[in-house]
This record gives sequence, structure tokens and C-alpha cells, in this order.
Amino acid sequence: METKNNTRLRNEMEITFDAVSVNEAFARVAVAAFVTPLNPTMEEISDIKTAVSEAVTNAIIHGYDSELWQGDCQEEKNQVYLRCVIEDDVLEVEVRDTGKGIEDIEQAMEPLFTTKPELDRSGMGFAFMEAFMDDLEVESRPGCGTVVLMKKKLGTTAWLLQEE
Repeated sequence: METKNNTRLRNEMEITFDAVSVNEAFARVAVAAFVTPLNPTMEEISDIKTAVSEAVTNAIIHGYDSELWQGDCQEEKNQVYLRCVIEDDVLEVEVRDTGKGIEDIEQAMEPLFTTKPELDRSGMGFAFMEAFMDDLEVESRPGCGTVVLMKKKLGTTAWLLQEE
């Protein structure tokens, strides 16, 4: 995407909020509002909101267990960190927590796997993130938290920029 001056678009925002369930809706809406300059389709907005919802919910429910988590790398309060970057027509979303972390990322990313079956968790969070975004990376360190990095190309042009 180009601006009036023929320059490339880059924009960034970061939000930190308490790891409580009501803030999941806030995160979804904040990211949806942030991408509006790219004029996304309703389907793109829906995909982004779903992926953000899953990532934030995972951070709250699995990262902190809905209790005050005091791990090796824990900061003062249970917080979720949401960072978004728009570079041209690509949205990058990072959701980070400083909670429990994930022992086995590969297992955690398997569809239907959940560590919280008693909470009626379906185990489809990572599967939804992968389905609705173009790229998904998960990094985690037990006792120190998890970083979920997702990317989505908006619009109809090719994912990789073609040189003219």
C-alpha cells in the first residue's frame, strides 16, 4: 500500500492489559480498528478478530491459570502484551504473556489437545490461528511465558512482493 507521497505504509501499536477474560473482546476490537487504514474486507476482519481472540484467550487461561502466577520471569501483575505492526499490506500481531509457558509446543499445537478439559476447552486455538492467519510462530519457555506471532496479508495482491 502506498500513501499520497508514494511512500510505504508502516504503523505500530502496543497495548498492555490485565489477563482477565473481559479484555479478550477489547483486544479483538483494538486490532480490528488498527487495520482499518488498509480497508480490509469483512472476512479479513473476522479472521483477524478470531485469531487474536484465540491467542489472547490462550494467554489468559493457559498462561496464568486465572490466578496470580509467579514464575521465574514473572513481572508484577498478570498481563497480556499485544503488539501490532502494519508494514505495507501485511499485519503482524504479537501476543505475549509472562505466565507458565508451554512445555511441548508441538503437542500444544495439535488440534483437540488441551490442558484444560475441565473448562470445556476444545483444543482448537492454535488450529484456528493457523487457519485464519497466513503465518503462525509460537515461542515459549516454561516458567517465563509464551509469544505468539501471527501475520496476515491483507488485500488481493500476492503475499510476496514482486519486483517490477
